[in-house]
Amino acid sequence: MNIGSLFARHAQYRPNHPAFVFEDQRLTWRELNNSINRLANAMLDLGIQKGDKVATILPNSLELFETLWAVAKTGGVVVPLSALLLEQAMKSLLQDSDSVLLITNTNFVKNINAIKSELTAIAEDRYLLTDSSDTPGYQDYHALKAAASDQDPQGIVINRDDPFNIMYSSGTTGLPKGIVHTHYIRGMYGNMFAAGYRMTPESITMHAGALVFNGAFLDLMPAVFLGATYILLPQFDPVSYIEAIEREKVTHVVLVPSQIIALLNAPNFSDDALKSLEMVLSVGAPLHREHKDELNKRLPGRFYELYGLTEGFVTVLDKNDYEAKPDSVGVPPPYYEMKILNENGKEVPVGQVGEICGRGPLLMPGYYKRPDLTAEAIKDGWLHSGDMGYVDEDGFLYLVDRKKDMIISGGVNVYPRDIEEIIVTHPAVQEVAVFGIPHEKWGETPLAAVILQKLDSVTPQELKDWINQRVSAKFQRVYDVVVMQDFPRNVAGKTLKRVMREEHWKEKGTKL
Repeated sequence: MNIGSLFARHAQYRPNHPAFVFEDQRLTWRELNNSINRLANAMLDLGIQKGDKVATILPNSLELFETLWAVAKTGGVVVPLSALLLEQAMKSLLQDSDSVLLITNTNFVKNINAIKSELTAIAEDRYLLTDSSDTPGYQDYHALKAAASDQDPQGIVINRDDPFNIMYSSGTTGLPKGIVHTHYIRGMYGNMFAAGYRMTPESITMHAGALVFNGAFLDLMPAVFLGATYILLPQFDPVSYIEAIEREKVTHVVLVPSQIIALLNAPNFSDDALKSLEMVLSVGAPLHREHKDELNKRLPGRFYELYGLTEGFVTVLDKNDYEAKPDSVGVPPPYYEMKILNENGKEVPVGQVGEICGRGPLLMPGYYKRPDLTAEAIKDGWLHSGDMGYVDEDGFLYLVDRKKDMIISGGVNVYPRDIEEIIVTHPAVQEVAVFGIPHEKWGETPLAAVILQKLDSVTPQELKDWINQRVSAKFQRVYDVVVMQDFPRNVAGKTLKRVMREEHWKEKGTKL
């Protein structure tokens, strides 16, 4: 079971149907399959074998898109890394993933050259550039493709449980968590979500988020499964996004709340411009009720909401359930089970809050090379989310709180502990707590509250600059630093970030 075979299937039975659009590049299924085959065969010519890890550091592009599937056809494992990663995080994740080939572009050459000597698993001829043919130490991606066959690779046997990708939960300075997805899991993404979204082979889906984050697969896989049309944008801009929907007659979109809010406030938002839409799926963070209601009023009967973990549990609120259950995040898809457990691991009654746990076809086999973390997350076959919620009498799930500390900024998971571990190394800092505060553009952004060893030993601005020069990725940069004499704590002495967050909202409001 190789999900790369879907492209050969569509090339045979839907050869002239539009498959992929990126800016002025438009490929049919036959053209796309041939292009992917050339890349797959070029990788095989470089010696890539089944199980080898192939990393990318690229922005949204045709090259990034086709690499996913070319690696699948070789039997390799794709490791898509964020283009926002800083130098040391690049090194950490490339080493942790055991990547033996890297595909990137000239924007990242300086940082990669600085760490090349430590990337001992990547041979000198296995650095590929998608936008250059004369950079020393790098091969020309397109030249290698042009010299390779456009026929489907032969003789590579893929089983359903063979890994397809390693998705890193964030660019960390500490212990990275590489989430493994198999060919079977990604295949189930395709047919489960295609059915849940009411997609058909004639659907047209469009994505403006970074293709390297797992949320992209929520609409990518059903489009690939069905042989529908997938439009990838370089980035999100609300005005041009609406123009593209109208021009391309887009039917299905997946957006994070900050993007939905931007669309609602765009000057060219209109029912007529967006009349082709059949689904607007909100993911990545809770969308406030006022925005849900406004969207449903202006585009009735299109709103879906998905709650989920990359590790493999989801619920979906269907568009036809929104009016009756507007504050719910829906129900698990077919073949899924869900339980709400108390601190003793016992199921709680309807309406009572507990930890959300689930199991089903999308459940990861584990974190890459981290059986210890896997054992913490999956117990007796059940994924423990760390999120708190309850179900109503109809079995619909309601979120009470997300993972204890996680911040979701622009649809990207940001883990406060990664930032805190950097801040506490500053000699003036005694204690730190990082938490998310509301942000109009990103949904949330990190704020650092600190207790200093000595009052006035460093200014908030100085500390903010110091932190933001040292974090691993741009999305980890703190918006502000607040100096406190002490933190609110519970009876056990545990810091109450929730209280600090609420107090900050009251003091500063929700507009930043």
